[in-house]
Formats: sequence, C-alpha cells, structure tokens
Amino acid sequence: MSFMQPSPVKYACSCGILNPINKLFFCRHCPKLRCGYCVTHEIESHFCSNCLENIPSTEARHKKNCCANCFDCPCCQHTLSARATTVPVVRKSEESKDAKKPEDESGDSPAAASTPPTPASSKPSAVPTTKKMYYLSCLSCRWTSRDAGIPDQGVATGTWPDNECLYQARFNSLVEYFQAVVLQEKQEKMEFMRRKTPKQHKFPSLTDRTGLTVSLIRRQMGWNDKTIPKAKAVITPAEATAEVEELPADIFTEPLNLRNVTTIAQRHSQPADQPTAVSSLYPQRRTLWIKRSLRCRQCEHNLIKPEYHPTSIKYRIQLFASCHVPEVVMVRCEQSLASGKSNAILLKFTNPTMYDMTIRLLTTAPTEDAEPAAEGSRIKEEPVSSSPHLRAAGITLSRQNSTREVKREVTDVSNAEIVPLESEFVLSQRDDSKEFDEYVQLPTEEPKFIVWRKGNKVLIRLQFTPAEELPANTDVVLGFAMQYTYVNTVTNAPEKKEPTTHALYSRVFINAGATEQKAN
Repeated sequence: MSFMQPSPVKYACSCGILNPINKLFFCRHCPKLRCGYCVTHEIESHFCSNCLENIPSTEARHKKNCCANCFDCPCCQHTLSARATTVPVVRKSEESKDAKKPEDESGDSPAAASTPPTPASSKPSAVPTTKKMYYLSCLSCRWTSRDAGIPDQGVATGTWPDNECLYQARFNSLVEYFQAVVLQEKQEKMEFMRRKTPKQHKFPSLTDRTGLTVSLIRRQMGWNDKTIPKAKAVITPAEATAEVEELPADIFTEPLNLRNVTTIAQRHSQPADQPTAVSSLYPQRRTLWIKRSLRCRQCEHNLIKPEYHPTSIKYRIQLFASCHVPEVVMVRCEQSLASGKSNAILLKFTNPTMYDMTIRLLTTAPTEDAEPAAEGSRIKEEPVSSSPHLRAAGITLSRQNSTREVKREVTDVSNAEIVPLESEFVLSQRDDSKEFDEYVQLPTEEPKFIVWRKGNKVLIRLQFTPAEELPANTDVVLGFAMQYTYVNTVTNAPEKKEPTTHALYSRVFINAGATEQKAN
C-alpha cells in the first residue's frame, strides 16, 4: 500500500475506536492498546521552530505563545528575514565647531578685528556618513516591512513594533475578571478541604494552621469573630449594537483590483482587525511550537515523553504499539471477491519484540468476567467545590483525575466468515543481524497454512467466505481476535523483578477490497 493511502488493517483500541497500528500506543502497566482519546496530553516545553529557542512556560504565557524575535509574512505566511541596508546620515564635524570660536572672539580683541574672516565655503559644516539599518523582507513573495509603513530599525531583533489591537482594553478586563474567578474558586476549594479533613488529635493544638488560634485570641480581647468579606469580581457585560461602519463612497464607482484585497487566510492571520486592504497587513510574530507527552488515563504512566531540547527528535519514553504488538500486513487476495464465494487472503505477521510470540487467531474475543467489567465501568471522581460563577457556566477547574475506562463494544463491521486455523504458530524474536547476514533457515515441519517464514516474519494463508447478501461494489471486511503472548519486563509489584508473560488479545479488522459485479 502507498504511504498516502489509508491502511486496510485496523486494530480496535480499548475504547472501541478502530485505528491503524501506527496511530496506537501500548501501555505496559495495564497492558492494553491506547489511542489518542485514551491518553492525556501534557505540554513538556515551548520552542520556536525558526530560531530553536527554548522558552519556559511562564515566559511563553507572558508573550502570548509567540516568539519575540521571529516574524511571519502576512501575505504568504513564510518566515521573514532581517535585511541590512545603509542610510546616509549627516553629522556635524568638529572643524565647524572650531570655526565658530574666532567669530565669537572677534569683538573682544582688536587683532582679531583686523584679521579677515574665513569664508564658509572653504570649510564644510557637515560630514556625510552612513548608518546600517534593518528591515524585514520575505524571500518568497518579496513583501517588506516598508510596504506596511514600518520604519527601519537600528537593531535586527527585539525592537520591531507590534500592531495595536482596538479591543486590548476589553481583553485585559476579561482576563482580570477570570483571574479573580479562579482565585475565588481556589479559596473556596481550600476552605472546603480544610473543613473536610478530619482532626488528627482529640484535643486541637493552638499552633495548628486552621485559624483556631486567631479565633480564640479575638474572643479573649472581646472582638467579634467575623471573617473578612470577599471581594466579588465585577465586569460590565458586552452590549450588542446595530450600528455598523458605512461602505466607502468609491466602492461602486472605481474598478476593483483584487491584488489589493486580502484573502481569507490573510484576514484570519490577523483576527484583531482583519484588514481588507493589502497595504494594512502587518507582520505577525511566529507562533511557538510545543513538545507534548502522552500519559495513560487509567494508570497515569507515561507512554510518550520526548527529549527536552528542541533540536533533538529522540524520545526518552516511547511506547508505540508497533514496537510491542505483532503487525499484520495484508498482501493480496488469491481470487476476485464475490459474495458467497470461498476465497483466501495472504497475511504477513511481524514480531517487533526481542522474545518469541505464540499467535492464535480466534473468531470471537473471549468474554471477561462480570465483576471486573462492572468495576472497570466506574469512574473515579474528585469532589470539587461549587462556585456560583463557574457552576453556572458548567466549568470545573480541578485537575483531571485517573479514570477507569468505560467498556465499549466495537460495532460488528465484519461481513465475512473466516475459517479458523488448524493450530497456533510461533513468531521468532526480532534479530537485526539476520537481515544483513546470509542466514540459512533449516527446513522444519510447518503447518499447512504457513506459506513462508523468514526471521521474525511469517506469511500465512487465511480462508474466508463473504456474506451471500452482499451487493456489488461493497467492501469485504474480515474480523478476528488475535491472541499473542507478550513478555512484559516492567512489573508493578516490587517483589517481582523477573519478566512476566501475558496472553493478550487484539481485535483486528481487514478491508480485503470491494466485491465485483456478477456477469449477466
């Protein structure tokens, strides 16, 4: 299959979503398959993709997730480059200053009065010099910062002005309002947790941090035990208006030049003002990129954790499913597909691990016990304090806690009946040296469904029969449960240090192709 075409072989995740193996992850602690919806995404670091500067999260939040030195072209969204140019600058010379001194002393001394004055044309009053200035230029569409009316700067980085937003004051007031709401929610949560925490001793200590000491001292002094009223956040609501800007007078009289009108992508790059004219485009600061880590929702162990440095593409933790689960590749069908006609398909199995695997193909996946399934459907919730501001909006600010996965059955999309294999087969361990050496495999007695075997790869022949009621040009989907042995080198129990072997199951669905039309 081509790289750009979708894979015909898909695995069922633990949440019931079908994905190819290159989009799945494997948790060694559960151990189960995980997809993008079964994991939590966490931001590891922020960096600029152009200058590769690593920026802390607090600084990135302060800079609104934009780089301070790199800019994007407002026309074609490519990176702008700083170009240098020389500008003539007129500077007064020291000789012109010395020429003024005899003129000032001519009225004081008689000798200076008899001396003829020096003509101004013989000594120049200024000396022409050059100064290096910088401007932004796009090497793709030849747009420059001079087109937007931005003056040249004396320094290449750090001094370029930003486009002022008309609604910045409104945005600042909204930020302050929600910060006050978050602070009030945090205080209510701390107060709730303080009241909920049981007392450790029978007699409370006066040195604890529950506020009891301050309350007793206020009562001894005769003061009222009152709490300080909390300041409520207030913001003026936005009001809708029917007044809109009028169209320019020359819009119906002068011809329209589309080269001077911005496109939709150019307007979306500047959402603050959304200019309609190309001359109003302003260079935008480059958006920061992130490195994210993936964590299992059930056991909260890391599945993917990249390196911190932006120039590194390696992973500190990488639990891809293609490195732990046997890969199934569809080779071809022996005959053309027809409804109700027996056929066979060739499948290639690959063992990516360093241990031998025993694989068995089942028509249906084994059912689990009722008690574990009922326990797995429970979701662990954390009590959250109720704030009147966020409760009305339906927002909770608590951290997402570890959850028990809800069991969802995969919809039976298979429309063909497979013939179970005679027996199970073994996949040899992965050995990279055998691919480069001239390894001669000794002839061994193999089951009849195995076509060939080489290293950690096995090609098998699986028979199936499409359903008889399938119409023409309908995709034939094969579904089976693959049981394989997995040697787990990571154990949750501290007393068990040796690798353990598990019998795991994965549901596989293969799109064999479309049925042909029957000849009349």
